[in-house]
Amino acid sequence: MNNMRLSTTMRMLKYLPLILIMFLIALPGCKERKESDRITIRFVSWKPNQPEVWKEILGIFEKENPDIRVIREIGPHSSTAFHDLLTQKLKNKSRDVDVFFMDVIWPPEFAAAGWALPLDGMFPQSERRKFLDGTIIANTYKNRIYGVPLFIDSGMLFYRKDLLDEYGFQPPITWNEMVKQAGEIVKKEKQGGSDIYGFSGQFKQYEGLVCNMMEYILSNGGRIIKLKTGKSGLTEKPALDAVRFVRDRIIGKIAPEGVLTYQEPESLDLFIQGKAVFLRSWPYAWTISNDPEKSRIAGKVGIAKLPHFKGGKSYSALGGWQLGISSYSNNIKAAWRFVRFLTSNRIQKLYAMKAGKAPTRKSLYNDPGILNMNPHFAYMKDVFISAYPRPVSPLYPSISNILQRYFSKAVSDPNSDIEKEAASASREIDRIIALTK
Repeated sequence: MNNMRLSTTMRMLKYLPLILIMFLIALPGCKERKESDRITIRFVSWKPNQPEVWKEILGIFEKENPDIRVIREIGPHSSTAFHDLLTQKLKNKSRDVDVFFMDVIWPPEFAAAGWALPLDGMFPQSERRKFLDGTIIANTYKNRIYGVPLFIDSGMLFYRKDLLDEYGFQPPITWNEMVKQAGEIVKKEKQGGSDIYGFSGQFKQYEGLVCNMMEYILSNGGRIIKLKTGKSGLTEKPALDAVRFVRDRIIGKIAPEGVLTYQEPESLDLFIQGKAVFLRSWPYAWTISNDPEKSRIAGKVGIAKLPHFKGGKSYSALGGWQLGISSYSNNIKAAWRFVRFLTSNRIQKLYAMKAGKAPTRKSLYNDPGILNMNPHFAYMKDVFISAYPRPVSPLYPSISNILQRYFSKAVSDPNSDIEKEAASASREIDRIIALTK
C-alpha cells in the first residue's frame, strides 16, 4: 500500500512543472478578465494649467476605486474652443462622454438642450447648502440642478509689490490711477535699463475677453444687459466710455499690442517673467506667481480688488467650473462617484493647495492649510461671494459670440467707430434675447 502511494506521489511530482507552466500561462487571461470587469467612464476636460495636479488626483481616484477606470480626453484651454468640442459630442449623443467640465455660463444651455443630466436625486439640498450660494445658483435652471461646482473664479489685480513699494505707490483704486502708476514705473525702470510693460490681461477674441471687458463696463456703472429691461446696454455712455478707455489707454499703451492675442497662459507668462507691473487674472495665478521654480518674481507679488472708474465700484466677473454628467451616459452611478470624489472637501483642498484654485465649499475658507498656502483667499472671500455673473441665458453662447466680435473689433482698431459697432452688436443681442421670451 505504501509503495502504491509513493508511486502516485512520484507521478504527480513528474507533472508538477507542466501544471505550473499552465498556471502561469493562464495568469494574463485572468488579468484581462478582471480588467474587462472594470467600468469605464470617459471624462472630457479642458487643458489644465497644472497637469501634474490632475494626474495625482486621478491616480488617487483609481487607487481607491479599482472597479472604475477613467479615460480622460483633454480639450483646448480656451473655454470657447472647449465648448465647441464638447457640444459637438453632446449634440451627437456621443457615448464618449460620461463626465464633463462646464464653464459657469453653460448650465442653462446644457439643461435646455437636454445634454446635462439633472442631479437633484444625487445632489440634495442638504449637500448644496455646503457650497457658495452663487455657484449653486449658476448651476440651477428652472429649479433643477445640473452641475456640481468644483472651483470658483473671479477677476483680481496682481501687482509687483516690490516696484510699487520702491516708487511709493499703494495698489490703485481706480483704472486711471493704475494707468498713471504703470506709466511712471515703466518710465523709471527704463531709465534704469529695464524694459517692462505696465499691464497684462486677456484680450484675445474668446470668452476671457468678455470677462475682462465686462469688468470695465460694470465698474463704470454700465451693463451689458440692463436688469430692468432685459435689453442690451452696450450703446449707453458708461459702457461706451469703458470700451473707449481700454482701446485708448490700455492696448498698445501700458499693455503691449500683443495682449490682443493673450489668453490666461500668455498674460500670466509676461507677468511671471518680470515683464509687467500689473496683471488681471484669476486666483490660480497667485500660486504660480509665487512658485520660485516657475516665476522670476516669487515673493514680490501683491493682490488687490480690481480697480474701478471714478464714481463706480469694483466688479469681478464670476468664473469657475462645474462637473456635469451626460444625459446619454450608460454609467451614471460610476460617473456620480467620480463627480462626488472630485468635488469632495479632501480633493477641493488638495486642488486649492497645489493649484491655487478657490474652492466652492464654504467650510474650506476656514481651513488653516489652505489659508497658509493661499492667504489671499481670506481677503477675497467677499469677492468670490459677490462676483457678478455673465448674462444667464440658454442662448448665452450666441450672445457671447456677438460680444467677443464687438469687443475685439472695438479695442483692436485705434480708429474703430465704437458707437456704430455697439449699436450693431446691441441689435443682434436683442434679437437673440427676444427668442427666449
